[in-house]
Amino acid sequence: MDLSNLKPAEGSVRNNSKRIGRGQGSGKGGTATRGHKGAKSRSGYSRKIGFEGGQMPLQRRVPKFGFTNINRKEYQGINLDTLQQMVEDKKVKDIVDLDTIIAFGLAGKNELVKILGRGELTTKLKVSAHKFTASAKAAIEAAGGEAVTL
Repeated sequence: MDLSNLKPAEGSVRNNSKRIGRGQGSGKGGTATRGHKGAKSRSGYSRKIGFEGGQMPLQRRVPKFGFTNINRKEYQGINLDTLQQMVEDKKVKDIVDLDTIIAFGLAGKNELVKILGRGELTTKLKVSAHKFTASAKAAIEAAGGEAVTL
């Protein structure tokens, strides 16, 4: 093995030795393997996403319905059992505010937080969030804690 007999691995290079569109003498001149007429034969052709050959595309055939409220507020829900688990793992002691929620990756820094009522809370916690469900607020206060709405 030396520099004079190096070649790529079998099957790794797939090039046709005939150069396309280099005159009739090459055997691939004229239409340059593009066929006659039509959009695909033109230079600069790129097919649009969802194009179905002129047939009405699925995107436009399917009926549209429903309504999206542009003023809707999305809340990131955090359940009581998640808060209880954080206490048991000794991540928090007695205060759960927005900074600790963001620090543990339960919500993003620009998200609104809502405390939900799944699970039980046995520890006295001061919880600060944007919203609380009625059951979550009752459970926090029953455990001796405080629910602070931001």
